[in-house]
Amino acid sequence: MADTVLYDVTDGLATITLNRPDAMNALNIEAKVLLRDTLQEAAADPAVRAVLLTATGRAFCVGQDLKEHIGLLAEDRATGTGGTMNTVREHYNPIVTALTEMPKPVVAGVNGVAAGAGAGFALAADYRVVADSASFNTSFAGVALTADSGVSWTLPRLIGHGRAADLLLFPRNISAQEAYELGIANKVVPAGELAEEAAAVARRLAAGPTLAYAAIKESLAHGAGHSLAETLAKENELQARAGASEDHGIAVEAFVKKEKPVFLGR
Repeated sequence: MADTVLYDVTDGLATITLNRPDAMNALNIEAKVLLRDTLQEAAADPAVRAVLLTATGRAFCVGQDLKEHIGLLAEDRATGTGGTMNTVREHYNPIVTALTEMPKPVVAGVNGVAAGAGAGFALAADYRVVADSASFNTSFAGVALTADSGVSWTLPRLIGHGRAADLLLFPRNISAQEAYELGIANKVVPAGELAEEAAAVARRLAAGPTLAYAAIKESLAHGAGHSLAETLAKENELQARAGASEDHGIAVEAFVKKEKPVFLGR
């Protein structure tokens, strides 16, 4: 089980790597459990100041492992139960919650195709560095399912309701370049440079003002579903918190001295 998802913490950066390359990082139960638990560990670890989610092989993640899934559906029919689809509640929802509510920035290094829940996990990250050979595909309707893994929340916020409906109703491969033009990808780089560039972005964030980044994530999520007045009140609350941080004092002092601040993440 330890090989299904790899985990490393170095200099404040937690690198979480999906590691089922022969299965294009399809999500079997083992991988989903370990990914969920690893993300929650990273979220709770004060030594972690940023997270990089990436994968080995030629795919980022093609979503649900349908070979395992078909067997579980057969068990459901044989026993008269419907426990297979509980994976949304037990695995996908906690994974996406950990990504979006993590009080530190998350970078997705998308090395190849991201489909279904794999696309959902990439969309739940705060920043996406995408290989020029990678692609995205919602894929849900193609297997007679609706969106999960937070896609119905993240995708329209990135590209708008109409485009999101189009991609969900008519699933297709979206190239890295189109993903950039739509606003899904933040940066597209040559495939051979993906690992280095994604890590560089994540390391930069790991060296930044962690509490300020957490407040930025919280304010963006809050603003997406609240009025201007409520958002202004939230900004006031969060700015007071950020202003009381040690990093804010460090930044102001460095600015006055015309020096580069060295943030501590607190």
